[in-house]
Amino acid sequence: MWAFQTPQKIPNPQLPKPFQNPTHISPKPRCCLTLRPSTTRNPSDCNNKNPLIQSLCKQGNLNQAIQVLSQEPNPTQQTYELLILSCSRQNSLSHGVNLHRHLIDDGSDQDPFLATKLINMYSELDSVDNARKVFDKTRERTIYVWNALFRALTLAGHGREVLDFYRRMNRIGVPSDKFTYTYVLKASVVSEAFVSLLLNGKEIHGNILRHGFEGHVHIMTTLLDMYARFGCVSYASRVFEQMPAKNLVSWSAMIACYSKNGKPFEALELFRKMMLENQDLSPNSVTMVSVLQACAALAALEQGKLMHGYILRRGLDSILPVVSAIVTMYARCGNLELGHWVFERMEKRDVVSWNSLISSYGIHGFGRKAIQIFTEMIEQGLSPSPISFVSVLGACSHAGLVEEGKVLFESMVREHKIFPSVEHYACMVDLLGRADRFDEAVKIIDDMRIEPGPKVWGSLLGSCRIHCNVELAERASSRLFELEPTNAGNYVLLADIYAEAKMWNEVQRVKMLLEARGLQKIPGRSCIEIKRKIYSFTSVDEFNPQIEQLHALLLKISKEMKDKGYVPDTKVVLYDLDAEEKERIVLGHSEKLAVAFGLINSKKSETIRITKNLRLCEDCHSVTKFISKLANREILVRDVNRFHLFRDGVCSCGDYW
Repeated sequence: MWAFQTPQKIPNPQLPKPFQNPTHISPKPRCCLTLRPSTTRNPSDCNNKNPLIQSLCKQGNLNQAIQVLSQEPNPTQQTYELLILSCSRQNSLSHGVNLHRHLIDDGSDQDPFLATKLINMYSELDSVDNARKVFDKTRERTIYVWNALFRALTLAGHGREVLDFYRRMNRIGVPSDKFTYTYVLKASVVSEAFVSLLLNGKEIHGNILRHGFEGHVHIMTTLLDMYARFGCVSYASRVFEQMPAKNLVSWSAMIACYSKNGKPFEALELFRKMMLENQDLSPNSVTMVSVLQACAALAALEQGKLMHGYILRRGLDSILPVVSAIVTMYARCGNLELGHWVFERMEKRDVVSWNSLISSYGIHGFGRKAIQIFTEMIEQGLSPSPISFVSVLGACSHAGLVEEGKVLFESMVREHKIFPSVEHYACMVDLLGRADRFDEAVKIIDDMRIEPGPKVWGSLLGSCRIHCNVELAERASSRLFELEPTNAGNYVLLADIYAEAKMWNEVQRVKMLLEARGLQKIPGRSCIEIKRKIYSFTSVDEFNPQIEQLHALLLKISKEMKDKGYVPDTKVVLYDLDAEEKERIVLGHSEKLAVAFGLINSKKSETIRITKNLRLCEDCHSVTKFISKLANREILVRDVNRFHLFRDGVCSCGDYW
């Protein structure tokens, strides 16, 4: 390796005495720019301190190496490189700054190779401002220097700045390489500006295609992941399908894309395809976490057990994220006891593992148990994370533990130095709103030091739906229409509240607003697993071969219920129809179809397990309670908020959901 050396005086060569001209006059010192290789001197030269400095760095003696550096007039590039790496490894910003001064003093800071190393060092030492200064002072900026800056800014979360620098680099004609595209794609997803950064990502996608980088599997996988993080599943799928070659990372990224974007069916199907078509690919821990999340989303207990067995055979059960995902999977499939059993047998637990167990008890409605586990975690010496508080506050909300939740919320800053985020405020608004303590919920929103955002206003609107609070619903929805103009769910919730208040003109106004903006209500979908196969139902499902049998069974059950005083709750039907037609619509809700399918196709000793993508409506809740007693069956339903265990005509939520 070669490095630029600063101008220095070059003495007149000393000739042997017999050949010296006694009248020779030494020339004046002159300056020049020379290339200094990393091995300029003979290692045996006793004045050469470079080998000693390098040896001290390799031994971890950074302090001593820095001291010896002051005695070496000509440090080599390799010496500086090892010193920079040592500062990073020992996490010493002070030594790093001191070393940087040495490089500036002898001009080595202008070596693009060392400038790249300095930027990387400052990035690893969380000093992105210094990294930016190195870049600004470097005159010869190779693509490696640019890439180092892109990486540093991306890791620091300055996605917008990376994209600005990327455009600047393109304007001056520096060609990108495969690492450039990886960094700028990652930069596209590290900022809040969703729409603009998605457009930037598409622009980078175009550059990748124009410059012929679509054959690089790493770049295309990063591109796929970018679309996945923006929720653009169709774009991600198209990138995946068009990849000329796929590796395990590519397959895992696409499975994760489906799993995290509400497409668990597709995630499991793609996993099956990967296993069948690629015998040489062995799923790793990242793959299995996504697969377990898909099983959890579908409450596919038998599929989850199969995955658990595979994990045990592959020896992946010692990896903490995998075991935490197993705990969550069992809990979200309705088998809380098995999830706790797995947790108890973990040799090592981190805060993520504890959070999994806390949230598991929370969604099942066991708020006090969740608080007990939270307290136990702290007693064992683990500091709660922000997610720990989201989990335990959510548990308090589901169980109606208002005072306990308020105490926990106040302890965040006082005891744990964790400042509440939007998610924590949303939990508190949900907790107070569900308990019909709207004055306190509104006060929390008004006193927030950060912008409430859709999550907080959404929690308030959801609570207004439970208690039919029209005034606050209008306030919350007006903010949500500004923040989320394309979220149809907010319009539907407001219409539901107006319908319950019998404000039919307002219901019609909201429906017209929905139509004018081209929005459609998310259709209800319920899933059930029977004999390791997953079946999905919607309210307009006419493709199931048993659909006539299901409707006949539900009509029979409805008649028996009416004979015992049941009156269908049709307020969720927002259309101007007669009572009989409204009854027919609510009787065909997806959750009722799934329950009927379970009654027909499962053994009487088996628990019927169902997941629903929306909140369980009041009529479905009442009907399922009745069926659990009539058929003497245990029915477990997980809606978008929590679990409902129906047994002998009673629900575990205590009608509080």
